Amino acid sequence: MAKAKYLRVVQTIVSRIKAGTYQAGDLLPNQQALANELGVSRLTVKKALDGLERKGIIYKQSGLGTFVSSDIPIRSKIDSPANVFTGLMELMKADNIKSKIIKFSVGFPNKQIQKNLNLTSSEPVYNIIRLRLVDDNPLVIEHTYMPVNLVPNLNTDILHSSIYNYIHQKLKLKFGHAYRKIKATKSDEYDQKYLAAKKDDPMLELEQIVWLTNGKPIEYSISRNRYDQRDYTIIENARF
Repeated sequence: MAKAKYLRVVQTIVSRIKAGTYQAGDLLPNQQALANELGVSRLTVKKALDGLERKGIIYKQSGLGTFVSSDIPIRSKIDSPANVFTGLMELMKADNIKSKIIKFSVGFPNKQIQKNLNLTSSEPVYNIIRLRLVDDNPLVIEHTYMPVNLVPNLNTDILHSSIYNYIHQKLKLKFGHAYRKIKATKSDEYDQKYLAAKKDDPMLELEQIVWLTNGKPIEYSISRNRYDQRDYTIIENARF
């Protein structure tokens, strides 16, 4: 599968930062200049820069431009941005991610799922539970509900790969905004069975609703990690 254009822009900028072409504090070329140089649209460059900003690699100052950030010394290998719309495969940029399907069924939503996804009781949803593994080590359990009418023809091949890629590339749907709640909770039977969590281990839970650009909710999900396997981070830039 061809790499998305904005990912090639991301790779180019990151490579230049690592090589010292762009150093901490340097002002990057403006979006149009980068677009002309790399043979892409300015919107593609903007998408790439927005992603790099969320990761703290660059920062923007209103009226001045986009600059290279200094290294973040407290960053760790298990950091995951809490404000991105990418799936695990794209987030970790790894080919060693696997999915084990624990549950995959279609049914009618209960009252809470109806409310979360703005559905009636007669509109079916997918009920999906997946264990995501990295290097064959369990990382996260994802429990996801999606309306069948918005995500048609979902199958096990897609579940073993990337649902988000299917939504974006095959169905041509775009995410608009999301509500996310992160909290600590106790381990349950699934955590103990699939994540090797101990009975008294705290878990990190991310609950979210994702809407499309047309305002329709497409996903309600709960993801759970063992406390020592993942951090959620947010990079904030003051805009004055």
